[in-house]
Amino acid sequence: MPLSRVIPEQYEELLAAKVERVSRLLDPYAVPEPSIFRSALTGFRMRAEFRMWHQGDALDYVMFRRDDPKTPVPIKAFPIACDSIRQLMPALLDVIKGNQELRRKLFQVEFLSTLAGESLITLVYHRKLEPSWEAEAQKLRDDLSTLCPELSLIGRSRKQKIILGQEWVCETLDIEGQSFRYQQYEQAFTQPNARVNIKMIAWACEQALNLSGDLLELYCGNGNFTLPLALRFDNVIATELAKVSVRAARNNLDMNAVRNTQIIRLAAEEVTQAMNQVREFRRLQDLSKPLHEYDLRTVFVDPPRAGLDDQTVEMVSHFETIIYISCNPETLASNLAVLCNTHTVEMFALFDQFPYTDHMECGVLLKQKEP
Repeated sequence: MPLSRVIPEQYEELLAAKVERVSRLLDPYAVPEPSIFRSALTGFRMRAEFRMWHQGDALDYVMFRRDDPKTPVPIKAFPIACDSIRQLMPALLDVIKGNQELRRKLFQVEFLSTLAGESLITLVYHRKLEPSWEAEAQKLRDDLSTLCPELSLIGRSRKQKIILGQEWVCETLDIEGQSFRYQQYEQAFTQPNARVNIKMIAWACEQALNLSGDLLELYCGNGNFTLPLALRFDNVIATELAKVSVRAARNNLDMNAVRNTQIIRLAAEEVTQAMNQVREFRRLQDLSKPLHEYDLRTVFVDPPRAGLDDQTVEMVSHFETIIYISCNPETLASNLAVLCNTHTVEMFALFDQFPYTDHMECGVLLKQKEP
């Protein structure tokens, strides 16, 4: 997203255009009037990454435009980032510019911060990191701790990862009067707009308020939705493929004393095979009872941009209730074209995770039609 598009005075106009576009796209599926959840105008991103551009003594954060991917655009200010990232950016650059050990062949810098006040910086290099780098990096971490006491720093290069502090930050999200803590690992997926994420989780929990039985969750990530949703159901089976996300999710269950949920490392396609009893998986032996003995009436899905594959769509169509969070309205529309043969859309929500872009996060609640 070009920063030239970040014009807070035009936010409502841009949001209205997105709402109109998505509503028109989903109109064939009889979606109700959407609930709209706005973002803060600035300071909303908890993640940022930049290429580093070396030119003589100069060193800059840069980004590239999609229509001109070879021309670096120096980033002197980044108003969409949260306060901690905006404070760390110039302070980090000032130190690295004058330190040959830290700047030599520095390729990329990644920031990850939380509402709880923790931050993690990853420095990515195109060279081997020697003990001399680690000594200078520790000094850098100490210097920046005046801005962020809970700061970790990671150095990465080919087949190297040096951790100063932790390889994660710990976020705290307040959902419906209760606090949930999340380990968020470096270079693993997390929702970038924390305050809109809170609104998404609260909306999902509201849709589950009067449901009963057990929940199946696909694409659970680090347990972002899993932890609060677990309070609404007797048992939860949550599935995820990425190893680092599975590890984080299991840690988060323990950290929040959630006892009715089991995380299983399976892809959505494998879950479909297991639900249809066409294939057995050793990983399902960790469940407290066989999969078919659970009272799975509700499925929660938050798929990647590609949406649900055809087999998964067919599998979830047998659930009484589907709660679907989508980061791509086009693939959501494609999935609804099938799901609306068996279900009706009872609730519809739009979450502006990415202000000033064309992206819009959607939420739909689908209920099975009467036979």
